[in-house]
Amino acid sequence: MSETRIAFEELVSLLERVFLKHGTSAATARVLARNCASAQRDGSDSHGVFRIPGYLSTLASGWVDGRAEPRVEDCAPGFVAVDAGNGFAQPALEAGRGLLMEKVRENGIALMAIRNSHHFAALWPDVEPFAREGLVALALVNSMACVVPAGGRKPLFGTNPISFAAPRSGHDPLVFDLATSAIAHGDVQIAAKEGKTLPEGYGVDADGQPTRDPQRILDGGALLPFGGYKGSALSMMVELLAAALTGGNFSFEFDWSGHPGAKTPWTGELIIVIDPARGAGSNFADRTETLVQAMVDAGQQRQPGDRRYRQRAEAEQLGVAINEDDLAYLKGLVN
Repeated sequence: MSETRIAFEELVSLLERVFLKHGTSAATARVLARNCASAQRDGSDSHGVFRIPGYLSTLASGWVDGRAEPRVEDCAPGFVAVDAGNGFAQPALEAGRGLLMEKVRENGIALMAIRNSHHFAALWPDVEPFAREGLVALALVNSMACVVPAGGRKPLFGTNPISFAAPRSGHDPLVFDLATSAIAHGDVQIAAKEGKTLPEGYGVDADGQPTRDPQRILDGGALLPFGGYKGSALSMMVELLAAALTGGNFSFEFDWSGHPGAKTPWTGELIIVIDPARGAGSNFADRTETLVQAMVDAGQQRQPGDRRYRQRAEAEQLGVAINEDDLAYLKGLVN
């Protein structure tokens, strides 16, 4: 498959038109388009243009409300809640961001609990902007049941990613985004599409037997948590913080069988933001840099987020890399 390049803002505009034509409000289209284009730009292939068919089939199924208007609730000095109204999580985050920032700057720490929401994107875009304002941010989101808990027999947890961002002196923020499953569900889909096999310990088939075949995982099988009981415990924590605390669904609680084509999990998201300037001691960004340099000295040359930043810099200079067939597909959706 041959690759081409497209300017980032041109890709954002194209994706925005795609979402608008397929039933979202202008506000939702704007947020989702920039989020999806950012993932494509930064090389997060499983959350970029690859996700568009899933977005559109979900919108067509009626499972998600592309025109939902989030409702922001001021719950406590350090607590913001947002009811996404059965819409996407990113517009809900944007709707509550102003109030969240007010509380963080006043109190030094605040959280946002998003419920009744659909998160179908990479998680790092939710936290990186906070770090660029000198803040520390942590986000957790649960998804659909596709991961067997350690020692279990059936899927119960979602891939349940955790994302973290912290400012660095003189550098882009330190950012990581990782699933608590052995592999992200989107990466399994990509592996199946490309006919690749997976490493041992990533998943089981419909009979609960270990398999390296991504298609057998997708056809009634399930993923495994990373690190056995350790990853399983973290996944459980995400369920409690992203669903129980926010008022969202656990990964196993929703039923989309009446909406053929639905792909987006209807769950919750928790975002915690800290203003390190309110604490004691040295400048936090300087301390982050001290730790990073110590990791480099210890032999860790690649830091969390480095690959994305390299991809981003290349895209800013040459344009966003995209498969020619995928670009033609997007253009066909709006013509």
